[in-house]
Amino acid sequence: MKHGWKLVVLVLAVFAAAANSVVAGQPPSRPLPAASAAKLPRWRGFNLPYRMRKEFGPGPLNQPYTEDKIRLVAELGFNFVRLPVDYRYWIKDDNWAKIDGASPVLAEIDNVVDWGRKYGVHVSINFHTAPGYCINDKTPEGSRLWEDPEAQRVCAMHWAYFARRYKGIPNDRLSFNLWNEPSRTGAETHLRVTRKVVAAIRAEDADRLIICDGFMFKPAPELVDLGVAQAGRGYAPGEITHHRASWWGGSRRWGTPSWPRPLAHGWLHSPGRDLPSAGRPLVVKGPFADVQTLRVRIGEVFKSATLVARADSREVFRREFTTGPKGKGPWKVSTFQKRWNTYQCDYDRSYDVTIPAGTQVLEFVLEKGTWLQVTRLTSVRPQGRDAVIDLNSRWGSMASELQFDAAANRWIAPVMQDRQWLWDEAVQPWVELTKQGVGVMIGEFGVYNKTPHDVTLAFLEDCLKNYKKAGFGWALWNFDGSFGILDSGRADVDYEDFHGHKLDRKMLDLLQRY
Repeated sequence: MKHGWKLVVLVLAVFAAAANSVVAGQPPSRPLPAASAAKLPRWRGFNLPYRMRKEFGPGPLNQPYTEDKIRLVAELGFNFVRLPVDYRYWIKDDNWAKIDGASPVLAEIDNVVDWGRKYGVHVSINFHTAPGYCINDKTPEGSRLWEDPEAQRVCAMHWAYFARRYKGIPNDRLSFNLWNEPSRTGAETHLRVTRKVVAAIRAEDADRLIICDGFMFKPAPELVDLGVAQAGRGYAPGEITHHRASWWGGSRRWGTPSWPRPLAHGWLHSPGRDLPSAGRPLVVKGPFADVQTLRVRIGEVFKSATLVARADSREVFRREFTTGPKGKGPWKVSTFQKRWNTYQCDYDRSYDVTIPAGTQVLEFVLEKGTWLQVTRLTSVRPQGRDAVIDLNSRWGSMASELQFDAAANRWIAPVMQDRQWLWDEAVQPWVELTKQGVGVMIGEFGVYNKTPHDVTLAFLEDCLKNYKKAGFGWALWNFDGSFGILDSGRADVDYEDFHGHKLDRKMLDLLQRY
């Protein structure tokens, strides 16, 4: 035991170091994977939109960043947070060209970056509201980044300041996500403005990892030569992810979402219009051995439209849909279209069509008018369960040919929205981008709290399986709030008490599996 006392001291020192690395039950700092613009790691985490929009009152989108949130992210096994922020939190006297380096919100962001080091969580800073830019085009100063050279100069100045402030922090710990979901311009302008901002950052910190959201929600091949990574989204189809969200137009016309689900289109245009879909009927194939009631829901109508239904070429329904001011007709919502000097009205009403026994094919055509949306078809069953299919109303889409299987009481559409559809539509294009040497992650995905929980989990699992297959990291929108695992306000979840929060254990378990 000549050196026994040294062994005891060494063991005690190891235990003391371990004890000091865990503060009040917090996990010790964990190593983070290497990150580069050519290859992003498979981060897994959340958006923390606590400083997203300055004018919002106290609430989920306007609150301080706190250490306990970063600690909980790490404690639950995740290693990434994205901070969507508003530049107005750190300017002086409402002057976008004057940065207040002593701003309390900048101090908060400093803290988050340090807490990320402490708990092993990568921090990605995003200008959700940038000088001259916001996704909804409602900029505080009324300027447009894509068109205004001064807005471009100021935006570059802000990012250059952040580059100086955080210079030297490794890319495995920190990245810059330039702005949120760039849109409302062209690819050439997008490239030109992005190049200016990237150059301003690299003039201060040549090695900083920069992530650009996809342009118009899709990969941006125009940015490949800039040496930046890119981030996609997981919000398609919106009828699932944003069901009944107040800020997402048109959601109230949709019934209760399901997943997976048949995809069909119900936008009817009159003949003679310069559109591929002009005059194309909405077709429902039988056969219908017995008399059948088909309930047809009408959504928006432009100016006026006459809808006709024909069963094996025999007219069985005709109705003219007019428009006008709110409260002056059967429509629920009316919008005056100044450009066209007419009204566009949302009926959101259903009408019954009787299909004669023996009918093989039922067709809906817009005989005259401009356009009309059929948003839902319901096969009404006096005995038993009605069969419902919601129709997509994407502008310019071709009206679908549907099959109704009376024996099985179900609708059959040409396309099924399922995991493979998600892969083809929302993942494969990003996989192709990686072949050009661009690192990719999914910067936002999730489902609003009005979608049924079982549907939410089924959809999220298909997304997560695809992201894992592609090797993409992801960030759920959000950690706590209407899309998140904490305090989401869902009416159909049995929450678990967790550190003072209401935890959606089923959603957490799902995320942890992927």
